[in-house]
Amino acid sequence: MKLDPSAFLADPELIRALGDRSTPISCHEDRVLFRQGDPPFRLYILTKGEVGLSMMSAAGKPVLSIKAAPGSILGLPGLIGNEPYTLTAIARTGAELYFLNRDEFTALIQSDPFLCLKVLQVLAAEVRSARNLILQR
Repeated sequence: MKLDPSAFLADPELIRALGDRSTPISCHEDRVLFRQGDPPFRLYILTKGEVGLSMMSAAGKPVLSIKAAPGSILGLPGLIGNEPYTLTAIARTGAELYFLNRDEFTALIQSDPFLCLKVLQVLAAEVRSARNLILQR
């Protein structure tokens, strides 16, 4: 199944605010950012290239896959909910990203209530996309 890639896109203002406090990563080869079931420890912002996202069932069968586009925020539900990542994210060769660790992200969001609304908009888009996917089954 395919999830709508636009579900991960964030408002440019949110991207800018997160980017100002983040650390850059350039991928010279495919790189695992996080795995399904890992504890959440970072939030990623994709600025160039592609990240493949996938989910496996408990039986190890593929449930969904998606290619995230530049402007996507990855790992947000896990970080916000303090629950394990529900997807595996692999940055493809040539991708450029930024990341914030949990404490940096939390401090930023607590310091600017306007950013909380922007984060909620991304989460709402992910929920809508997941619900639409369920309806298509």
